[in-house]
Amino acid sequence: MQEDFPKDHLESLWAPWRVEYYEAEHRTGEDFLLEAAQSDNDPAHLVVTRRKSAFLIMNKYPYSSGHLMAVPYRKISNMADLSDGEVLDLWQLAIHAQRLLETAVRAQGFNIGWNLGRASGAGVDDHIHIHIVPRWVGDSNFIATIGGTRIIPQALQPLYERLVAIQAEMA
Repeated sequence: MQEDFPKDHLESLWAPWRVEYYEAEHRTGEDFLLEAAQSDNDPAHLVVTRRKSAFLIMNKYPYSSGHLMAVPYRKISNMADLSDGEVLDLWQLAIHAQRLLETAVRAQGFNIGWNLGRASGAGVDDHIHIHIVPRWVGDSNFIATIGGTRIIPQALQPLYERLVAIQAEMA
């Protein structure tokens, strides 16, 4: 009976809507963070808000729904190279992101941190940024541990629109 178990079929989870982001990013060959920093089309780049020296952007490949990143406009890879203004803007954006996500996705906790250098797991190691990852009690379950899979229940564009609307209400 064990041999009849359709394991190959259960290990595939499909999210075809994500291909549009992957293809667009790899078509240009550009640094998507630098591209977002220099653009004035915030919705196209999922930029939630901007400050003088940094901006808040949705992660296109999130660990959980609402995963945001605070990013300086300047492309730098070392924390020591950040100006005082950039440090302040980045930290204030992390606080702003926490407030937004408590309302938008009812986050109960957060993982906030830096991945500095490729050895730390940084997907983009030459443009420093802070990850703001919302968490909920019980959000870790067997599928991530055993199946090596995350379930992201909300599409990026509707969540982006919700974050921007909540932000407008907060102003």
